[in-house]
Order: sequence, then C-alpha cells, then structure tokens
Amino acid sequence: MRRDLRHSMRPASARLAAPIPADEFKSDVVLWAERLEVDPGEVHLVAMKRKWASCSPRGRVTFDLELLSQPEDFRREVIVHELLHLRVRNHGALFNALLRAHLAADLNTEGRG
Repeated sequence: MRRDLRHSMRPASARLAAPIPADEFKSDVVLWAERLEVDPGEVHLVAMKRKWASCSPRGRVTFDLELLSQPEDFRREVIVHELLHLRVRNHGALFNALLRAHLAADLNTEGRG
C-alpha cells in the first residue's frame, strides 16, 4: 500500500451496495489488534478527505467513514496498515515486510475454510 492510502482509491463500481455497520468494522479492528498484539487506545470513524486512516503517537487510530462502503479485502489492508503503525512508525522495509506477511497469512487462512 502506498504512503498516502487515498492513492489506492477503489473505483465507484467496487463500492458495496450498502455500507457495513460501524460496529462490525470496529469489531474487525479489535480482532486485528489482537492478532497483531497491539493496543489501540482509541478507534474512531470520521469523514476524511485525503487519506483512509491515521494513527497518532498515543495510539488513537482513526478511519475514514468511506471504508464502510469498500470491499472487505481493501478494508482489511487499511486496518492492518494502520494498526502496524502502533509497532512501526514509518513506511520502511520492516513495516512493508510485516504488512505483506500479515496480509498473506490472512489470505492463506481464508483459503483453508
């Protein structure tokens, strides 16, 4: 995922017909936080114009409301991306390796059904 997550904007046709409930999204964030062994102090959903999410040094993770209308795989990528910033603050080689590893492991787990 590129540094500015809005560069990864999905086409309007990729949007869901109806957004998922905010509680469902936040539950996904909590599950991923447990998997990644991080503790976001706060999780918020707000309208954001320039990025999909942000993470403060104090552990506040904020996601764009528009994510509720995005496909599951894209939501997952944004969630993992932001939560990993609680462990690695930059977008360096370690961050990118962890991101790829966790997303690939999740895809492998899904395929085992």
